[in-house]
Amino acid sequence: MGPLITFLLTIHFFYSVALSDAAEAKNPAWQQEWEKTLEAAKKEGQVVIYISGYEAVLPDFAKEFPDIKVVAVTMRGNQLGQRLLAERRAEKYIADVVSSGANPNYQQFYPAKALDPIRSALILPEVIDQTNWYLKKHQYSDPEGQYVFNYVGSATYGAVNYNTKLVDAKEFKSYWDLLNPKWRGKIEARDIREAGPGAGNTRFFYYHPELGSSFIKRLFGEMDVTLFRDFRQGPDWLATGKFAICFFCDVDVLKQQGLPVDTFGPGVFKEGGGLVQQFGTVALVNRAPHPNAAKVFINWLLSRRGQIALQKRTSTGESPADSLRTDIPKDDVPYLNRRLEGIKYLDTGKPEWIEMKPIIEAVNDALKAAGKN
Repeated sequence: MGPLITFLLTIHFFYSVALSDAAEAKNPAWQQEWEKTLEAAKKEGQVVIYISGYEAVLPDFAKEFPDIKVVAVTMRGNQLGQRLLAERRAEKYIADVVSSGANPNYQQFYPAKALDPIRSALILPEVIDQTNWYLKKHQYSDPEGQYVFNYVGSATYGAVNYNTKLVDAKEFKSYWDLLNPKWRGKIEARDIREAGPGAGNTRFFYYHPELGSSFIKRLFGEMDVTLFRDFRQGPDWLATGKFAICFFCDVDVLKQQGLPVDTFGPGVFKEGGGLVQQFGTVALVNRAPHPNAAKVFINWLLSRRGQIALQKRTSTGESPADSLRTDIPKDDVPYLNRRLEGIKYLDTGKPEWIEMKPIIEAVNDALKAAGKN
């Protein structure tokens, strides 16, 4: 091989390397992975999403990714848990993604080892960049910080509601004021021993350093609280004046109808408020039949566009969501549910606090001491 040919081959080699480097710079590794995943997802053709509470965002995803058919299974969290685990016992692997509350994602699917680490499914830089999220880090409900990703942290102030004709909100400065003997026999509460609304708020009371188990025991042991399980009955009782105060009622619709009900909000109780995930955790189911489509949905849901859609679609619903993303506008989040500057918040989604057993035991002990079931 002559010197000229060697020279030309050398020039060609370096030129090829330069072109390759330029192409890679133009299409960074994440983008190449995203395009590859998206193409594979289109071939899979669909994504099966088991979802509770926030299904209103699904049309937004379907509009953006028309080649991926959305198959949604919508139920309450505990029902989703029972269904998915029953399917797996029958060796039917149908679900790709579960978006729901900590029950079932953490309390049922995580201990059943039905989940894959979700960290490996995160591709988009704006999702991976933790500075875009509350406290500048990703929040998880599982102790390993791998499986159950929390994407909502809505403010709550105990979810305590009141009849505006019977209660003057100005009388209250502390949560302890709710236990004033004048309210004995005039308080109702959703029975939190059954999965559903109120779990996050009872964790707030139980783990708050200024409230604790004493607050729970006094509430259920001394105040002659009437428990209800029918989600409509409690608010109706409050609106008609049968009770003056309700813990864990949903009164938004009744308030919009002009009935005399309201909810204690920010700035009332000196102990501050809590952050609840509501239905805002997402997990990647293992042995998923459409793994690439699952990744596309998870990345979209956690993206700016997905979280803006979430806040918009849930703003007038029963459980308005304040995304844990901090790089998006919060105009759609109702004031009562929005994290606010200057207020102390206790995050009730800490992994070590998710288990409800010690709280339920405290409730049961208090009810037993009061001669109630």
